[in-house]
Amino acid sequence: MEYLSDIELYFTQFIQNDSHALIGDDEFKHITRVMRHTVGDEIYFTNGKGSIFKGNIFSIGKDNLNVSIKERYNYLNKFSNIIFCLPKLKNPDRFEFALEKCVEFGITRFVVFNSSRSFTKGEKLERWNKITLAAMKQSLRCFLPVVENVVGFNELIKLPGEKILFDQNADKKLSDFKFDETQTYFFIFGPEGGLSEAELKSSNGGEVYKLAENRLRSETAVVKCAAVLSELLPG
Repeated sequence: MEYLSDIELYFTQFIQNDSHALIGDDEFKHITRVMRHTVGDEIYFTNGKGSIFKGNIFSIGKDNLNVSIKERYNYLNKFSNIIFCLPKLKNPDRFEFALEKCVEFGITRFVVFNSSRSFTKGEKLERWNKITLAAMKQSLRCFLPVVENVVGFNELIKLPGEKILFDQNADKKLSDFKFDETQTYFFIFGPEGGLSEAELKSSNGGEVYKLAENRLRSETAVVKCAAVLSELLPG
């Protein structure tokens, strides 16, 4: 397979029979106005469903361009059954940093939730999904991340799947985690101050792990977990 580390990656969902693709909106503007590509130029793009395509610009219109597809590269999503549950943080920049870095490590599913210690003001679902889309392209990933609506902790723990929680006083380390590809896992992170004792006790049979011996910022814990999982999981 061709080495793709030095490419510029775009995104479109409009692919016709693996032969042609239509690219519009912001991607079209970036290709034509920023990168100054023209007819005949080679570009790469993803459908967000596990494939990267290589093709040549066939025609350029007022609002979109057509690409003739030459090659397709398919990938597997080893994180498909892992959901990162992120608390809203007081500093939105730190939350968005964690979201971006998790995508770079390959995490594709997120649920934003409110815990008893969360900072609950505002919901920026559209902005968060734009951040994850940009991070996917920048890191040359080809699975479009999904950020789901804010839920409460009590609703979160009732969702079907195994719950993995984090607390500095836990006995087990994340390196002890045994992955079962037939299960769905919710990795639940605490906000500033961590998950409350009541939340840890009401976790519906969830397992509790620690990420480090020392105290970590919430966003640091999230990113470290993504990094560790990227090494632990096969594929």
